[in-house]
Amino acid sequence: MPEPLPRLTQLLPLLYERIVRRALEEDLGRAGDITTDAIAPFGAPAKGSVVARSPGRIAGLEVALSAFRQLDPAVSFEIRAADGSDAAAGDILALLEGQARPILTAERTALNLLGRLCGIATSTRNVVAVVSPYGAKVVCTRKTTPGLRVIEKYAVRAGGGSNHRFGLDDAVLIKDNHRILAGSLNEAVRRVRARVGHMVKIEAEVDTLVQLEEALSLAVDAVLLDNMSLQDLARGIRMAKGRVITEASGGITPETAAAVAATGVDLLSIGWLTHSAPSLDVSLDLSL
Repeated sequence: MPEPLPRLTQLLPLLYERIVRRALEEDLGRAGDITTDAIAPFGAPAKGSVVARSPGRIAGLEVALSAFRQLDPAVSFEIRAADGSDAAAGDILALLEGQARPILTAERTALNLLGRLCGIATSTRNVVAVVSPYGAKVVCTRKTTPGLRVIEKYAVRAGGGSNHRFGLDDAVLIKDNHRILAGSLNEAVRRVRARVGHMVKIEAEVDTLVQLEEALSLAVDAVLLDNMSLQDLARGIRMAKGRVITEASGGITPETAAAVAATGVDLLSIGWLTHSAPSLDVSLDLSL
C-alpha cells in the first residue's frame, strides 16, 4: 500500500461517525432501501472493489468505508490506498466483503463522501505544487459544506495543504464589519485584547495599504490582505516583511494562485478548495 503523507494523521472515528450516520439516514429515509431489500436475499454474500475512475489524491477512504460497517459491522475491508497517496485511473482503492444488502445500501453514501474528499485533496495537491516554488503555503477557509467541515479540512491536509480556523473560537480574525462596528481597527483590537486569553492569536483583515499600516502599528500577529491587486499585494508584503505573517485572500483559484504566491506572501487562503473543487470519480464494482 502506498505510503501516506508523513505528517497526515488519520481522523478518529468519533469525529466522522455522526456525519456518516446522518448521510445514511438521509438516504434510507422512512422505509430503507426498498430496491435492494426486494432483490437481494437476506444473508446473500457479495464482494466489492472501490475503484478510482480518474487519477487523483486519496482522502477519506476510512470515512467512506465506515458507511458499510455502520449498516453491518461484519463487513470486512482490505485498504489498498493510503490517504495522502496518489492513485491512477483504474486503481483499486479497497476491497470489501460481506452481505450484499448493507454493501449495496451504503454504496452511494460511501462514494459521495469519498469522491468529495478525494476531489478536495486532489485540487489542494495541485495548488500546493503550483505555489511551492515561491515558498508559500496553501490554507483552507471556513467556506465548507455545513456539517462536513472536519472531514473537508482533513481532505485539505491530505492534499498537502494546511488549515485556517476550524471555527470562530480558534483565533481572532477582525474583518471589515468588525472594524465598522468598533469604529476603527485600533478600537477593535483593543476590545479583543481586553477579552481573549494570552494564547489566542489576532489577525486583522485589511483592504488597503493605509489599513495595513494601521494594523502593523497595532502589533497584530497576522494580516489578511483581502482582494488586493497584485501590485498592492506585493507592496503590502514588502511593508509587512519580518513584522507579521501575511495572508492573501479573495477569489484565489488554481489559475491565479501562482501569481499571488509570486508576490512573496506567506499564506494563500483559498475558499475554492472546499466550495468549488470537483469530486473525483470513484465507483464500487460488485461481484458475488
